[in-house]
Amino acid sequence: MASRAERLMANAPGMDAIVIANGGESFIDSTYRYLLEPSGGVFEDCYIVVKKDGTQDVIVNVLEEESARTGRGDVRVFHDRAELESILKDSLKGCGKVGFNIDSVPYSTVTGIKKLTGYDYEIVDARKAVADTVAVKDSREIEAIRKACGISSQVARELPDYLSEGVSETEVATRMEMRMQELGGRGLAFDTIAAFGPNSSMPHYSSAGYRLKRGDAALFDFGCKWGGYCSDLTRTLFLGRPRAELERAYEVVREAQQAGLDAYRDGAAAKDADVAARAVIDGSEFKGRFIHSFGHGIGMDVHQPIHVSYRSEQVLRAGNVVSAEPGIYLPGIGGIRIEDTVLITEDGCERLTDFPHEMTVV
Repeated sequence: MASRAERLMANAPGMDAIVIANGGESFIDSTYRYLLEPSGGVFEDCYIVVKKDGTQDVIVNVLEEESARTGRGDVRVFHDRAELESILKDSLKGCGKVGFNIDSVPYSTVTGIKKLTGYDYEIVDARKAVADTVAVKDSREIEAIRKACGISSQVARELPDYLSEGVSETEVATRMEMRMQELGGRGLAFDTIAAFGPNSSMPHYSSAGYRLKRGDAALFDFGCKWGGYCSDLTRTLFLGRPRAELERAYEVVREAQQAGLDAYRDGAAAKDADVAARAVIDGSEFKGRFIHSFGHGIGMDVHQPIHVSYRSEQVLRAGNVVSAEPGIYLPGIGGIRIEDTVLITEDGCERLTDFPHEMTVV
């Protein structure tokens, strides 16, 4: 298989180079670690210049030199601005079109690099080239995501033991996060959502002090990182038997997720899964209550630009990792969401997260 840098440039016709820039705390582009594949390091204020032939200059300050040498590419170290200027001039010499990952780098950095080199190259938007490249995972990436999903799945299996009348959202969320770390997770994929009772009707709720009551839905959306890669898993449990409306909503969401999963395969239009799931929900008494898309890409960032939406014009490819997360949200009552991290294969898909899809009543 071609290297990641070679695949990036194959997806960037007409570009002579692509610059991946990391700032300080203001912006860090996961594409940097994706291309470098280091064993450690932070790489603030560092750069990678990927050249047309698929080679790459890894431009780092002395603080990151040792970490950079554990990865791929020609490591070039600068100690001051003058050395950085000299290295960038050499790396970009003769380039007519230079791409930047515009979603991840400030305008000031893009123009600053051009000014620093003094070259009059054309600045090109490389977002699509980057997105198309990182979307198809290699075997090492898939294995890392499997490990992250295994950790999250184990925590999901333990969730019934965490629930009791009067426990708060923050207490359970904190316990989940600590448990993911104990099981080998190295950081959270995103802030854990624990939403109880009527709070579960808000898809992006921030866990607070609400205490679980009998009949409540308890929605958990969480994930960890392993080897720099994310998992993403949502399950909705109940403390005691829920009201009939929520019980019915759960079964509709479960059916909708399966309809979407049945549409996941290599070569399928990304919108097909969303359309299939939405048809199930909108064909029920909960029409209009599915208020977000069916899924998104997952990798080093928990949201990568594969859009599994009825508006999407993308095509799925074997090696894509995406979520499958339909939901029904009833303000003032509660919400149901079921989500798995899924690998697209040539003849279908594989769920990488594992927790029973049947309704769980504690």
